[in-house]
Amino acid sequence: MVGRNPGEPHRSATSLELFFDLCFVVAVAQASMSLHEAFAEGEHGSGALRFALVFFTIWWAWMNFTWFASAYDPDDVTYRLTVLVQITGSLILAAGVRRAFEDGDLHIITLGYVVLRSALAALWLRAALSDAARRRTALRFAAGVTICQLGWLGLLLVPAPARLPGIVVMIVAELSVPVWAESAGRTPWHPHHIAERYELFTLIVLGESVAAATVAVRGAFERHQGTGSLYALAAGGLLMAYAMWWLYFARPAHTLLATTHQARRRRFPWAYGHYLIFASATAEGAGLAAYADHVTRHTGSSPAAAGAAVTVPAAVFLITVWLVHLRPHQRSLAERVPFPLAAVGVLAAAWSPAPALVAGVLLAGLVVVVTVPRHPPVARERKQYAQAAE
Repeated sequence: MVGRNPGEPHRSATSLELFFDLCFVVAVAQASMSLHEAFAEGEHGSGALRFALVFFTIWWAWMNFTWFASAYDPDDVTYRLTVLVQITGSLILAAGVRRAFEDGDLHIITLGYVVLRSALAALWLRAALSDAARRRTALRFAAGVTICQLGWLGLLLVPAPARLPGIVVMIVAELSVPVWAESAGRTPWHPHHIAERYELFTLIVLGESVAAATVAVRGAFERHQGTGSLYALAAGGLLMAYAMWWLYFARPAHTLLATTHQARRRRFPWAYGHYLIFASATAEGAGLAAYADHVTRHTGSSPAAAGAAVTVPAAVFLITVWLVHLRPHQRSLAERVPFPLAAVGVLAAAWSPAPALVAGVLLAGLVVVVTVPRHPPVARERKQYAQAAE
């Protein structure tokens, strides 16, 4: 298991990686469903906190394997079997999401997480044996991952009131492992491959958001209540999904991850910032579903709280995509100002009679602002090229 060439041409996601992502959808769906139920019961603060902690385990396990596979992927039998063990761990983790949400029972979700991460630690040990040039880095990864798993298991023995501070400590420890390990030497990950893997997972969470909202709106329509509000919710939800997709894919990510000194400094903020992108996209579906319940069932949530469940995830997605994904491409103030202004407008839409529709129109307007100015220069370049050809 020697390191792969980071400049390898035509590097793309493998069928095993796509299968890995597909199985992670189960955990993402469970987290979205649990957040929807928490919102519907009026538990916005506690539900968002539980979702943030649970989604961290999903995202972190996915992200760590993604970067490892970009650097080391021999695609042999041993490697495939180890990845299938990680997939099994993701399914165990998914099975424990609801219990973690409802009862604070972390046993099943911790078991799944430990299975996932222990298999990854074994892969890092295998890389250390094979890649002498990066042995120190691989051993740091293996040691850091293993110690963190012991910490998560030990956390199960801590009394419930003291568990939250312990979880925060463990999250900080997990986030520190890659920084510490790569300070000993950079792993040979592939910029195009990493960008594609993140793009594919973005599509997954956006798709899950649309699916969750569709199921909720369909159920609301079957109850024949609040039809006008539901039409506005459905239209706004679609506009937001389309705009979120458009904005994320407005610029290529691999150019930010190229092997320049500046790009190396960006890789951790870019990679870690995607936690908020993935989590907010997933939470958007839960918020739309909860608002549909509010319209038809008149849940305990106030109109503003129900609207915030829709607009806050959209605003977080917008600001994070701008900061980590689009802002490095922007050179002028005129390019940057529309994004925070749109985010403020989206947040304020929570107090409107149709928060999803207003937020969707604002995001669609931002897409127009981002896209239209790019056309005249292209037209001028084509005209100049034609004149030169003549």
